[in-house]
Amino acid sequence: MTYLITRSISGAALALLVSTAPIAKAETPANQLVIGTSLAQVLSVDPQQGTEPKTQEILAAVYDRLVYVDEKNQLKPQLAESWTVDQTGITFKLRDAKFSSGNPVTAKDVVFSLVRLLKLNQSASSYFKNSGFSADNIETLVKAVDQKTLRIELTKATTSEDLLYRLAMGISSVVDSVEVQKHFANNDYGNEWLRTNAAGSGPYVLRRWTPNETVILEANKDYWGSAPKMVRVIMRHVPESQTARLMLEKGDIDIANALTAPDVKSFVGNAKFAIDATKVGGFYVLAMNAAREPLSKPEVREALAYGIDYKNIAATILGPYGRPRNVPVPEDWAGAIANPDWSFQPEKAKALLAKAGYPNGFSLTLKTIAQPPRVDMATAIQANLAQIGVKVEIKQGNGADIVAQHRARDFDLLIPQSAAVMPNALGALNDFVTNPDNRAEAKNAGNFVWRSDWNITEINALRDKANAEADTAKRADMVKQLQEMFIAQKPAVLPMFERFEPIVRNVNVVGYSPNLWALNRLENVTKTAKK
Repeated sequence: MTYLITRSISGAALALLVSTAPIAKAETPANQLVIGTSLAQVLSVDPQQGTEPKTQEILAAVYDRLVYVDEKNQLKPQLAESWTVDQTGITFKLRDAKFSSGNPVTAKDVVFSLVRLLKLNQSASSYFKNSGFSADNIETLVKAVDQKTLRIELTKATTSEDLLYRLAMGISSVVDSVEVQKHFANNDYGNEWLRTNAAGSGPYVLRRWTPNETVILEANKDYWGSAPKMVRVIMRHVPESQTARLMLEKGDIDIANALTAPDVKSFVGNAKFAIDATKVGGFYVLAMNAAREPLSKPEVREALAYGIDYKNIAATILGPYGRPRNVPVPEDWAGAIANPDWSFQPEKAKALLAKAGYPNGFSLTLKTIAQPPRVDMATAIQANLAQIGVKVEIKQGNGADIVAQHRARDFDLLIPQSAAVMPNALGALNDFVTNPDNRAEAKNAGNFVWRSDWNITEINALRDKANAEADTAKRADMVKQLQEMFIAQKPAVLPMFERFEPIVRNVNVVGYSPNLWALNRLENVTKTAKK
C-alpha cells in the first residue's frame, strides 16, 4: 500500500511529497486528515484581516475566540468559560489556556486582539464598526479587569446577542499579544508577519502555508482541550474539480470541498462516501456598480433581475450549492418575506430597458473568481442577458485580483458571495443593508453595499435601529420593513441564490462538522477503520 505521507517525514520532504503524490493506490494515514480544496482566495492568515471561507477553516483550527457557534448555530464557550450579561455590557471569565508559544492566554490578549482589529482598520473591522465600535472608542469599551476577567461595554448600536455573535466570528480570534508585538513594523500591528504566520491557542499550529499549493497544520501539544485525534491536517490546493473527484475516489484525500455540482452528484448512492451540505445563511450575488451608467438607474437594475434564469441555473449548475432566492434572508428563516416576481421574463426586462432609455441594450463586463460554481454561473448569466440585449464580457481572475477590484469599485458587474453575521434574518440582511457612508473617501470597503457605490441612507438608518432594538417584536417588524425597502429600491447588490457549502467525505471520516462561517473545528475529527 502506498501512503500519501508518513509521520516520520521531515517538513520539507513532506511538502514535496504532498505536492507530487501519485493518484493511484493511495490511502491517507489513519491519524492524518487530508482535504482537497481551493486555496485561491487564501490571501492572508491574519485573523483580523482574512475573511474568505477557506481562510476561516485555517483560522478555526489555529485560533480560539471567546465564544463559538456550533453546527446547530448555538453560542458555546471557548476561551470564555462563562459570561454574564447585564444592561450595559458583558463580563467574561477566561479558562486556563496557553498559546502555542507557551505564553498564557490572558484578558489583555483579548483586549489587544479586539483593539488590533479596529486599529488595523482592514475590511474585516466593518463587522464591529457596524455595531458602534471604532478605533477611537474600542480602548474605552473593552477592558481587562484582571488576568482572567474581561469586560466589554455595549454601544448604543448593538445588543448583547449581536455582540456575542460577532465575537464568535473568525475576525475575533484571540492572538498572542506578546508574540505579535515582537513583529510590529511601521505601525502595522504585526500584520506583515501574521499574514503568513500564526500566534494562536487553537488545537493546531500552522506549520506551512504555500499559497495556491498546501497548508499543513500539526496538533498543538499545549492545547487546553482534549488532544486532537488527527496529528496532522493537510489542505491541498486542487482547483480542478475532476482531479479532486478522482483523488477522493482513489483515497488520496479524505474530503473534497470545492467540487462542481456534477462532481458532487457523482457520489450520490456511493456507500463509501457521504455528502454534507452546510446552510451558511449567505448568498451568491450579482453586484452592480451603481455609480456607472446605465446601472445607476433602478429600471435597469430591475431589468437585469428579470433577465436571469434563476431556476435553470440552479438546476443545471448550482445543484447542491444553492437555490433561487432574491430576498437576502433564507426563505425558511423566521421573518423572511416572500420572493418578488423576479423570474426569467425577457420581454418584461426589455420593456424596462426601453423605459430607461436603452431600447437597444448596452455592453458590460462581468468579473468573477475563476472557481466553481461562479465561472459557470457567469457564463449562464452572459447567455441570459444576451436575450434582453445586454452584451456581457466575462473577465475571470484569481481571488486576490477580483476581491481587490470589488473593494476598489473597479467593475460593472461582479459575482461575490455574502455571509450571515448571525443565524437569523437580521444577520443575513447585514451585508445588504449596511452602508453608513457611501463617499469614496470613506473607504468603507468592508461594507458589501459600499463596494457597489449604492447609497442607501434610509435603509441603513433602519438597519441601525433594528440592530440596537432589544424588543423582539419591534425588531421583527423592522426586519420585515428592511426586506421590503430593499426590494423596492431595485438593489445594486442582487441576491440570486441562497448559498450552501457541499462537501464530499469518505464515510470513515467522523466529526467533520462545517458551520455558519466555515469555522470548522477539527480536533474531534476521527477516522473509523475501513472495512
